[in-house]
Amino acid sequence: MAKFLRHEVVGKILELGLVPVFYNGDLSASMKIVQACADGGAKVVEFTNRGEFAYQVFSDLAKWVNKELPNVILGVGSVIDPATASLYINNGANFVVGPVLNPEIAKACNRRHILYSPGCGSPSEISEAEELGCEIVKVFPGSVLGPKFVADMLGPCPWVKLLPTGGVDTTHESITSWIKAGAAALGIGSNLIRRDLVAAGNFEAITKSVEQCLAWIKEAKGTPLFTGVDHVGLYPNSTVTGKQLSDWYMQTFGFAVDEGKTGSHVPRRGPGEIEISKEQVFEHAHIAIRVSNFEEACKYLEAKGIELETPTITKGEAKAVYLKTADPVGNRIHLIFRY
Repeated sequence: MAKFLRHEVVGKILELGLVPVFYNGDLSASMKIVQACADGGAKVVEFTNRGEFAYQVFSDLAKWVNKELPNVILGVGSVIDPATASLYINNGANFVVGPVLNPEIAKACNRRHILYSPGCGSPSEISEAEELGCEIVKVFPGSVLGPKFVADMLGPCPWVKLLPTGGVDTTHESITSWIKAGAAALGIGSNLIRRDLVAAGNFEAITKSVEQCLAWIKEAKGTPLFTGVDHVGLYPNSTVTGKQLSDWYMQTFGFAVDEGKTGSHVPRRGPGEIEISKEQVFEHAHIAIRVSNFEEACKYLEAKGIELETPTITKGEAKAVYLKTADPVGNRIHLIFRY
């Protein structure tokens, strides 16, 4: 049974713009590949149905992902018949991808509220896929069709969400050309999950490549460098404790509060979050500004003469750094990039 709702899967694919695609018959290697992708920020990963007993590897992989990487959306690719689709859905697939369009797979996926992304190579096939309820349609083979096909398709049908796979390289030029043509997301297989890197156990290189591809996708989409307020941090003082402060927010607004080691969080119901510290670390509040590219944001501020403290990096979760200078009224500012 799928862990994620269909609209959550669609939303995450469109948000990130990248779906790493791989097959490996070894469970341990598959775990490391998914971990490497997640550490780089790719939280949607496609495992292809290619080798013997591939579904058994997938089943164990899905159990591990659900336990160790609960925010990662794992799906299956290379599915050409409804029986195989159902097998993988029953083993935890959150989405199903195929190289061809099969209406019976669409029916099987629709019954279980699972995203089906079939491979289509013509306007008629794409239109039929949409009639069958496919929100995101795979353009395949991308190496044959090219970015111009995507641009030409979006001319008369601007609502279409296309995911080219095959022929997408891990270069700035390739990624930019596909995204600028109008691709909603990119499926990248062996050019990203390179066999030589897997064989050498160099999963850190895969992580870095994933992170770079995501940065290029954001750049091509025109995502602003500073995207808004991530959260506001509040501190107790000599008369009010951290608990009293968090209790006030609960009692006044009915917010739930999650207790942590260093403080409390008022979880997001909308775009932001309130972080309430147990200790008075600063006299004033702090404001976290979310960025789309951590390194570029740091360079931008440093070029303006703003000094930064030492960054803190939690692999696969976030990068953050405080500005050495507070705002004009004394509030501390820090940048945060969330994978």
